[in-house]
Amino acid sequence: MNRRSFLQAAGLGLSAAVLPISFSACGESTKRVAPSGRLNLSFEPYELQLKHAFNLAKYQRTTTPDVQVRIDYDGLVGYGEASMPPYLGESVESVTKFLNSLDLGQFTDPFAIEDIHAYMDSVAPDNRAAKASVDLALHDLVGKIMGQPWYKIWGLNPEKCPNTSFTIGIDTEDVVRQKVEEASPYRVLKVKMGLDNDKETVDIIRSMTDVPICVDANQGWNSKGQALEMCEWLADKNCLFVEQPMPKEMHDETAWVRERSPLPLIADEALQRLPDVKRMSEAYDGINIKLMKSTGLHEAYQMAVLARALGMKVMLGCMTETSCAVTAAAQLAPLADFADLDGNLLISNDRFDGLKIVDGKVTLPSAPGLGVTLLG
Repeated sequence: MNRRSFLQAAGLGLSAAVLPISFSACGESTKRVAPSGRLNLSFEPYELQLKHAFNLAKYQRTTTPDVQVRIDYDGLVGYGEASMPPYLGESVESVTKFLNSLDLGQFTDPFAIEDIHAYMDSVAPDNRAAKASVDLALHDLVGKIMGQPWYKIWGLNPEKCPNTSFTIGIDTEDVVRQKVEEASPYRVLKVKMGLDNDKETVDIIRSMTDVPICVDANQGWNSKGQALEMCEWLADKNCLFVEQPMPKEMHDETAWVRERSPLPLIADEALQRLPDVKRMSEAYDGINIKLMKSTGLHEAYQMAVLARALGMKVMLGCMTETSCAVTAAAQLAPLADFADLDGNLLISNDRFDGLKIVDGKVTLPSAPGLGVTLLG
């Protein structure tokens, strides 16, 4: 049975349109009631509160701006979100402006995710997190229509999900020790680096635990000599890989380090969307796919498949997000070698229940769509 026949058999209307939404100054969304069988998009800003200050090589923050999205369709609801750490270059204002500019009334099939992506790209460039919020809501909705989670729709085996890492940010010795204690259920630690005390941070962690670590320099090492020296030093510290060792513009220098490094190099900030994957294979051993960069699950799946075809490692990452976006990314976890899906664990005001981490491993929910439930 094809997807149109499925919808007809389910008694669902095939006409779809997104009605205009206005974003009010008081920070609440507004929406018009849509007729049965039409898509109705609504959204509202939602500031994520971090349990600890998030310290990276180049900045610090205690909150992350976020926009929560839903698409209502004939009694079903699809959820999505846009999370916007500063380096993405998006804001609540830019996301809501983009969402208000969309006119999806031309689409009559809620399964037309590829066509909707092409349309969103034609409306405005960039706006990757904004586009991801629509993509996630569509995937959640379509999965619910089909009655299946996306890992089953893609034919993936949930038993192949990797362990997820737990992030230890740049901080004082006391806070680093506190975070290591909090991370005791996890089998891999992710260590943020890029400052002068990088080695001291690793030594603190190694004084407490011998679990494998992975390192994210967040573009913090500014020369190929420094990057190679750190990779060689980390190789003796039970380190699995190094993520984005140097600024993303230093492509050739990263390729030089890759040829000599005893550890794999993973692209993060240097990688955005599908067209970037082939070039990353020239300088990196793997890629870190994040939904807020890839415009959502549709392109993230293609990126993972292409990376595999190029012989690259696949890592699934996230921003600080609710369980909505983190569980969405986890649908791809059986395709990944590494996972860093702890963004929901780093906030104190999660709105959703979704994936679980059991004995350090990503464990996928069986609920259809993204597999999330709105709390409260």
